[in-house]
Amino acid sequence: MDIEYEIPGGQRMGYLARPTSAEIAPGILVLHGGGGIGPHAKHRADMLAAMGYVAFVPDLFGHPVRGVEAAEALVAELIENWADLRARCTVALDVLRRQSQVDPERLAAIGFCFGGQAALELGRSGADLRAIIGFHPQLRTCRPEDSIHIKAKVLVCLGDRDRFVSRDEREAFLENMTTCRVDCQLLLFSGVGHSFTDRLAEKSGVPGLKYDARADRRAWTAMAQLLSEAFESEDE
Repeated sequence: MDIEYEIPGGQRMGYLARPTSAEIAPGILVLHGGGGIGPHAKHRADMLAAMGYVAFVPDLFGHPVRGVEAAEALVAELIENWADLRARCTVALDVLRRQSQVDPERLAAIGFCFGGQAALELGRSGADLRAIIGFHPQLRTCRPEDSIHIKAKVLVCLGDRDRFVSRDEREAFLENMTTCRVDCQLLLFSGVGHSFTDRLAEKSGVPGLKYDARADRRAWTAMAQLLSEAFESEDE
């Protein structure tokens, strides 16, 4: 269901998905891609609710995004203004944490494309997250040294033909995770490009975007396994 929430200086409309059970459950923040809040992220929130989680999709932009160029410019601006991006994600996480059915001690963040990048930035802020999962995210950050503040178990799912993430960027990301002692794993799919979880990816008209059912299924399974491990674990 759509829910209105407050941010400094205004209102936003997000999407909340709840499990059928009324029991207290872990909460998962679902961060959308560069096209803005839309059906893909909301559908994934519904899938998480069916798994027994409370899922919240915030609107990180606050307005519709029209066209690829506008999306790319907005994403680039937020990545450069990392403090603003982290603040937007922190507000959204607080909205999720305050939901009556959510266990505030068991929180995670997942994201698609830009949303995966945003989830990692939220982790770098020191947010109390048990897990962070990025699906085909870009990996660039202006503050790699802040990865030392990541408390979560991290999973990044990428295609080796992702036009937005080079081999060097993958290696630099893993080196950063290792240096900062982050519990991180990279799931890399051969022959798979960008946006492999989005059935409508090709309709965007952007070269290199294509849905891949096998990679989508395997990545989601890996996510489910990590969430189960993270929410059950009391160590670290």
